Amino acid sequence: MKSILLIGLGRFGRHIAMKLNDLNHEVLAVDSDEERVNRALSFVTNAVIGDSTDKEFLSTLGIRNFDACIVAIGDDFQSSLETASLLKELGADKVIARASRGVQEKFLLRNGADEVVYPEKQLAVWTAIRCTSEHILDYIELDRDYSIFELDVPAGWAGKSILDLNVRNRYHINILGLREEGQLFMDIKPDTVLHVNSSILVLGKQKDVHKCFHL
Repeated sequence: MKSILLIGLGRFGRHIAMKLNDLNHEVLAVDSDEERVNRALSFVTNAVIGDSTDKEFLSTLGIRNFDACIVAIGDDFQSSLETASLLKELGADKVIARASRGVQEKFLLRNGADEVVYPEKQLAVWTAIRCTSEHILDYIELDRDYSIFELDVPAGWAGKSILDLNVRNRYHINILGLREEGQLFMDIKPDTVLHVNSSILVLGKQKDVHKCFHL
């Protein structure tokens, strides 16, 4: 269990809070809007009304006690930038901030943020990749080169084992998991046999995955 300070309870921040709650983490949520704070009370450990650009207010929260501070402010970049800077100044161990444009990402990283999330860009990339083939079920980009894809098992692979397919040597990709009837299996062995109407989790360079699956 980790202790998280979440600043900003718009749609993005609210979804983060709900997921952190599902994962059983302690969350202190902050927003200047009383209605947003009240709506979040059911799925956060505590929520307070306050101005995150006010250093005196932030200092009362015990910033050093949190494992991570998330700045999820989406409609006021100046406030987001000031908040990230103040959090780091007050001793925050890890500051993760939201950006909506590339230039914002650069400013945040220079002014207190340790990491920057870019929801619109990341979702746009996911959508573009996802819609290029009906066989891509999900997609996670790890860096500029490597990604994890969830794909339908090709018809020609059904009934064959991982060893038979030899995709690591042939295509330089790795099969990480197998999903059958909604259940994910990660204990993949050379003798694991793939079946039709199932999907596989594949790790590799995008160009190698595209070549292997003719995407």
